[in-house]
Amino acid sequence: MPEQPTTYEQIAYAVAGSTATVTLNRPEARNGYTVTMADEIAAALRAADEDEGIRVVVLTGAGKDFCVGADLSAGAGKGRGFSAPADEETAARVEAGTYQEPAGVVTRVLYGMNKPVIAAVRGAAVGVGSTMLLPADYRLAATDSRFGFPFSRRGIVPEGASAWFLPRLVGLGTAMDWLVSGRIFAADEALRTGLVASLHEPDAVLDAAYALAAELASRTAPVSVAVIRQMVHRMAWADSPEQMHRLDSRLVYDTVRGADAVEGVRSFFERREPRFPGRVPKDLPGYLPWRD
Repeated sequence: MPEQPTTYEQIAYAVAGSTATVTLNRPEARNGYTVTMADEIAAALRAADEDEGIRVVVLTGAGKDFCVGADLSAGAGKGRGFSAPADEETAARVEAGTYQEPAGVVTRVLYGMNKPVIAAVRGAAVGVGSTMLLPADYRLAATDSRFGFPFSRRGIVPEGASAWFLPRLVGLGTAMDWLVSGRIFAADEALRTGLVASLHEPDAVLDAAYALAAELASRTAPVSVAVIRQMVHRMAWADSPEQMHRLDSRLVYDTVRGADAVEGVRSFFERREPRFPGRVPKDLPGYLPWRD
């Protein structure tokens, strides 16, 4: 289990070995999402991504629910509410295109990370509780999980760039159904459509996430994982494969001569777990087009 906690107000952050755990920690409010929570999740994810000793991040929620969505019970204050304050400064940022709504504060960080993220979900994952899951690499869910994008039923639009992420995960037809109808759906539908990778008993889903994290940490190369994650996110839907081919040609040329490849082959023949020397972010190739 996680050790070495770092104190936050609305989340918990802990590290055990090479795995960092980010836990939404407002169980009394069913992990209702606030601006403070958004900022803290983003800060914790950045800290994990910059720590060379961390290989995998697990994202979960305290209590019986992952996140019931935005906390609508309070006003727009910094610490509690979800809406942007209606002041001139914020209005100017909106007009200039520099304002970020709170869900996107987290999904943008998740999208840009170099470390794989495993979401462990139980209970309700609704609204931002669903949208923040979309950039994760793995979504493991409990059998009691419920998902939904109820924005049309609240008179608003989907946030967290979910209209971009969701069709790429489940296809245009399913994404359109969920986003337009705003209906809540159960874990079995999430599994059948590919939103989640596997289902587990509620008390076992977090252990399953840690087991997967341990496998990734012990068997994969940090630099390879970071590059692969971003190649898929940023280039899989390019107009043609040519840009990808040019980049992976250079990457293959470089990596097969690198220390990680030597260790990968050696450990294979020696029938042992690899000890890859490359570290993220310091050993990422400088020519990756998204590093700027």
